[in-house]
Amino acid sequence: MSFSIAELLAQHSEDKFELHEKHLNNQMVRVLKTIGYDRNYKRAVGQYLYDEQGNEYLDLLSGFGVFAIGRNHPTVISALQETLTLELPNLVQLDVSILSGLLAKEILTTTPENLEKMFFCNSGTEAVEAAIKFARYTTKRSKIVYCEHGYHGLTMGALSLNGEKIFREGFGPLLPECIAIPFNDLAALEQALSNKDVAAFIVEPIQGKGVNLPDDNYLVEVERLCKKYGTLFVADEIQTGIGRTGKFWAIDHYGAKPDMILMSKALSGGFVPVGAVAMTQHIMDTVFNRMDRAVVHGSTFSKNNMAMAAGLAGLEVIKSENLVEQSATVGNDIIASLNALSTKYEFLKEARGKGSMIAIEFHAPKSLTLKAAWAMLEAANKGLFCQMITIPLFKDHRILTQVAGHGMNVVKLLPPLTLTQKDRDHIINAFDQTIAATHQVPGTIWDLGKNLASHALKGKAGK
Repeated sequence: MSFSIAELLAQHSEDKFELHEKHLNNQMVRVLKTIGYDRNYKRAVGQYLYDEQGNEYLDLLSGFGVFAIGRNHPTVISALQETLTLELPNLVQLDVSILSGLLAKEILTTTPENLEKMFFCNSGTEAVEAAIKFARYTTKRSKIVYCEHGYHGLTMGALSLNGEKIFREGFGPLLPECIAIPFNDLAALEQALSNKDVAAFIVEPIQGKGVNLPDDNYLVEVERLCKKYGTLFVADEIQTGIGRTGKFWAIDHYGAKPDMILMSKALSGGFVPVGAVAMTQHIMDTVFNRMDRAVVHGSTFSKNNMAMAAGLAGLEVIKSENLVEQSATVGNDIIASLNALSTKYEFLKEARGKGSMIAIEFHAPKSLTLKAAWAMLEAANKGLFCQMITIPLFKDHRILTQVAGHGMNVVKLLPPLTLTQKDRDHIINAFDQTIAATHQVPGTIWDLGKNLASHALKGKAGK
């Protein structure tokens, strides 16, 4: 009897929520059902998802930035199919592979010239863990400095550098000697580094939680201060890199040259997990400084042929389809067009970001009726207003978005870099209509708001 994934999917087409409730994280199912995101998607192409009725959804999350080239890109599928048929030796371990060498070479053509070596792993959080170890060994120091509200992953080392309390709470004790400072604060950074005992400063060039942009001179000054005090400058580009912000790397907007760049997400092409660290020759030569240390850090599946083929094919798509440039053009147009709506709507504070990394922030209005409605939501749960944006965007306009972080009134877009003018128009029209509805008090959308507030208050009471 032959084994068929297609047959399995057909047999269990209606079972996914039941299976997750019984065998996996049932709270995730509760969340999806509560906010009305419980759809049975059957197909995905590019920036679109399709449910069992054939309805098309515009995916502006792209798997938290994984599907930068869109879902199921034929070039990557072809590369993976070809790799499977070649009967290649894979993960021999006491060997080195051609594909990992080629992917390393290709990536290093995109990085600042001071970065000459690559280390591969399986995910973004693994890249962070590697950077912690490499920094400590290279500098012979133990302290790591990171930014408040930063996000670097959820394994124990990465979690120790996570600036959001909700992710850390109850998982301690975490890695010692990790110091949080405000983002975009050079004085705080210099104070933290001044004792010359910090191994690394790790920072997202643009913070993912909230899409917080640095001042134009911030990252160049970070580089200068790190050199001054002997600290390694680590740029976490796991979300911002590989075209997301309209440059290949977000640091390219600012002219900074870190000692390490961390990457993952878009590098996978959306198929096979892959992460990596680009670093200076000095760091590589210090960590792997003798033959008996050749395997002092590694990851069993990290350089597997499928991951390397996916990475090579994904980079080829980004280059051949000019997706970095498209990200800048379409993304910046969306930001400008959303900002133009701020003159019409009291709730809309601003749109910000770079390229296809976009935040839409809302704030308290001045009108008394609107202010009272806003206060009701904020009292129930800070940041709840944004659910009144994301839920109608999904239900009424079939656009998938997310709230940018806990307790903040920011909606975040991380779309595929393949958005068209038609997609752009759909996004702007949908936001226009949805934000307009929030200014009608009372109104249908505020019935949703009261519902959300009730759920939030019940949740607080149950803690």
